[in-house]
Amino acid sequence: MHIAIAGNIGSGKTTLAGLLSKHYGWEAHYEDVETNPYLNNFYEDMQRWSFNLQIYFLNSRFRQIVEIRKSGETVIQDRTIYEDAYIFAPNLHAMGLMSTRDFDNYKSLFELMSSFIEPPDLLIYLRGSVPTLVNQIQKRGRDYENTIRLDYLKRLNERYEEWIENYSLGKKLIVNVDDIKFSENKKDFGEVIQKIDAEIHGLF
Repeated sequence: MHIAIAGNIGSGKTTLAGLLSKHYGWEAHYEDVETNPYLNNFYEDMQRWSFNLQIYFLNSRFRQIVEIRKSGETVIQDRTIYEDAYIFAPNLHAMGLMSTRDFDNYKSLFELMSSFIEPPDLLIYLRGSVPTLVNQIQKRGRDYENTIRLDYLKRLNERYEEWIENYSLGKKLIVNVDDIKFSENKKDFGEVIQKIDAEIHGLF
């Protein structure tokens, strides 16, 4: 079974993936941030590195999905291939940070890749307001994230909401991280587990 967590920067995807992996004994596949050779450059000069970064993520997530399906294990994935294609890349294009030529090339590659993959059995979307996201980003203290602008997070949030509203590839579960503090509160984490159990039992 393939379970994926979606959500904006700072919504708590990696934290929740770790907690669920521990609770259920699932294998966790994390987003490649530590060894990503483009992230630092991207935040210093988005226009120059946007296409390179998005291609890197597309390749990385496609490989992850292929491995997940091959493994036959139940896997929890931190961020999906769809978020890059429907949220991050179009946002960079709309902000003038990715050329139309590069964006069209990217879209064409994504469409080809997505024809070879299956969507997750369950998508967990972490919904958070911009103040919550900023608070979480500051807490984890990654240097390259210090330059993220509020309007950038706000634009991403708007695209996330539109995408999740229209998401119909499979089951989805929405967790509001403004109210449910699963990393700090055991009762809140228990509530998330209950919701996931209810969705998973419906998959069999």
